[in-house]
Amino acid sequence: MNAMTKVMAVGVFDLLHAGHLHYLEQAKSLGEHLTVIIAHDDTVRIRKHEPVTGMDLRKRMVEGLKPVDEVLIGSPPSDSMFDILEQVKPDIIALGYDQDHAEEWIREELSKRGKSHIIVQRVEGLSDDLDGTRKIISRILELSSTWRGNIGGDEDNV
Repeated sequence: MNAMTKVMAVGVFDLLHAGHLHYLEQAKSLGEHLTVIIAHDDTVRIRKHEPVTGMDLRKRMVEGLKPVDEVLIGSPPSDSMFDILEQVKPDIIALGYDQDHAEEWIREELSKRGKSHIIVQRVEGLSDDLDGTRKIISRILELSSTWRGNIGGDEDNV
């Protein structure tokens, strides 16, 4: 009997949307068990922006998604992002189509740590206009100016 293929996916998962779900569905299709690593709030602050929702709430939201088997919060930026591999023991690391991670660099780092057996695979994106958090925020801001104009300042009509 073959061992179960374990897949690991990583991300911020702030303002959960269809692009996130698609990424996790694609990641799950690569194996039988999907562990998702939610970026630590301090990592998000350094690499992207102030999180809209905290890591505990983001973890809870992702835990509710059908493709997901397990969710962990990643290490703070002071620790190596590769430390979590000892706990997860993935066979595959699934990268989203829009994640800035350099696949070759990850492979080199895995090799340095004696983990060159782990496959790094980028998954397909969702062909939707609103498949990313920044796109959704931009659209909300665009619509909010329209809404304010249509409402005419009458808060009761919202």
